[in-house]
Amino acid sequence: MYKKILVALENGRADETLIRHVGELAGLLGSEILLVHVADGWAARNYDQLKLAESDEMRADREYLAGVAERLRDRGLTVHSELALGNPPAEIVRSAGAHRCDLIAMGAHGHKLVGDIFLGSTIDRVRHNTTIPVLVVRVAGASTPPLPQS
Repeated sequence: MYKKILVALENGRADETLIRHVGELAGLLGSEILLVHVADGWAARNYDQLKLAESDEMRADREYLAGVAERLRDRGLTVHSELALGNPPAEIVRSAGAHRCDLIAMGAHGHKLVGDIFLGSTIDRVRHNTTIPVLVVRVAGASTPPLPQS
C-alpha cells in the first residue's frame, strides 16, 4: 500500500515516537523510508542565493539524519535521507512529490490554538498543499486534550 514513506523530522527528542511508529509500519508493509529534515535558519534559507558555506547547524542536521538512518537500517529497513533547506512545509511537500512518496508522516506536539497561531502549524500547511495522505503521530510529551464527559 505505502511503498515510500516520507518522515519529517525536527532533530529533537519528539522525533523518537514518530521514528518508532513509522519504523514498525514500514517493517510490516515493506516500505522504504525517506527521512527529511528541513533546516530553516538564516544560512539555510539563503544558502543557494548567497552561495554560503554550510553552517554548523546544517552539518549537525546531516549527522542527525545519518544516525537515524543507520539505526533504522540496522532493523533491516531501506532508508534514505535528505536535508532540505528553507521553508519546512513547502520543502516537505516538494520532497514528497520529487521522491514519489505515497505517505507523509509527521509528529504533532498538541499545541493549543494560541501556540498554533504564533508558531504556525507545519502539519496544517502540509496537508493543505498536498494530495499525498498525511499520517500524524502525537509525539511523547505532547499535551492530550481531555476526553469529553458522558
